[in-house]
Amino acid sequence: MFDIIKDFLIKKGLESSLAEVLSVLSLIILSLITGFALYFIAKRIILKFFAVIAKKSKTKWDDAVVNNKVFNRLALIIPALVLNWFAPSFPSGREWIRRITYSFIIFCVVLAFDKFLNAVNDIYRKYEISKTRPIKGYLQIIKIFVYIVACVIIISVLMDRSPLILLGGIGAATAVLLLIFQNSILGFVAGIQLTENDMVRIGDWIEMPSRNADGDVIDITLHTVKVKNWDKTITTIPTHALISESFKNWRGMSETGGRRIKRCVYIDMTSIRFCNDEMLERFKKIRYIEDYINGKIDEISEYNKALGVDDNSSVVNGRHLTNIGTFRAYVTAYLKNHPKIHKELISMVRQLAPADKGIPVEIYCFTSTTAWVDYESIQSDVFDHILAVVPEFDLRIYQGPSGHDLSDAVTAIQNKKDFG
Repeated sequence: MFDIIKDFLIKKGLESSLAEVLSVLSLIILSLITGFALYFIAKRIILKFFAVIAKKSKTKWDDAVVNNKVFNRLALIIPALVLNWFAPSFPSGREWIRRITYSFIIFCVVLAFDKFLNAVNDIYRKYEISKTRPIKGYLQIIKIFVYIVACVIIISVLMDRSPLILLGGIGAATAVLLLIFQNSILGFVAGIQLTENDMVRIGDWIEMPSRNADGDVIDITLHTVKVKNWDKTITTIPTHALISESFKNWRGMSETGGRRIKRCVYIDMTSIRFCNDEMLERFKKIRYIEDYINGKIDEISEYNKALGVDDNSSVVNGRHLTNIGTFRAYVTAYLKNHPKIHKELISMVRQLAPADKGIPVEIYCFTSTTAWVDYESIQSDVFDHILAVVPEFDLRIYQGPSGHDLSDAVTAIQNKKDFG
């Protein structure tokens, strides 16, 4: 074909040297146009045809193969095959064209095999056994081995040498290479693990106290991961440190659409008591717990009646409502009806073990937003309300005595002595 184009240009009046250059350029352009045209035809028509067939079939394997784009990687071989077909037409460099195209074909096959292993893992994860015996780690080892073998073969093809000779030379220099490229190898392996296990992405909020990092990931390279902290400083972390050390990734919070509130209100234990009739009548006027109070009164009345406990008996006998239990019921109902508390995530109010600061009543729920400013505003509003309603249940918030409290106490004692 080269000679045909060259003769045609010479007949048009061009010099032999110029005609030769233009013939080479024409061959290159023609081979590229043909290769990519066939590639796009395969991608737009043939691959879509496979995708339609996969969706209609009852098996899951073909869906996984299509979803992981195995055939898309194989389609990249088409331009290389076209270029290899045109190689004999070039006046020089035929051997190098063949070597490059063969190397590219090997690379595409390895990429397709990589995606195929991903499809295998996707199918395996749909079985119950995958929860106890995952195979992802084994597939990663296979991938690493295949990539190493492919690199050796590609280099041997480009150098036109036997792979065995190349492996022998590499074996002799392994110790030196490991020493020189230690950090690069660690970073490379860590990068593969981070990517394959989806541990960190750009934009994730991570927290790593050992490295004083608390902010968004802005860059991931072979050797380092950059984190932009909330105070606008930048923390640079070695990539392998994210594998060898623990860190917290807040991505799950963002994906679920809710951010956790976990905070305690400490109740003074001396303010806890059984509810009398006056308190119950007062609590019935609270909209959120009106039905709760009426239901509990009927339930407790039937229970005490079955035990033979009457109203004149000691409060120690039978069951009775307490102000702290009613307070917990109110806060639970308040959170349930709060428009900015996530309704699909867990929400509860629980009593923790008594301590020297009183009885902790923990509020555990999730906001309906993950934005930091909005989250803090919602949390503050919730506790503003809770702290304000505590006295309505004849309870007291525990608070350690301050200097002002001690001063008032001393003054009161002194006044008592003076007027005593």
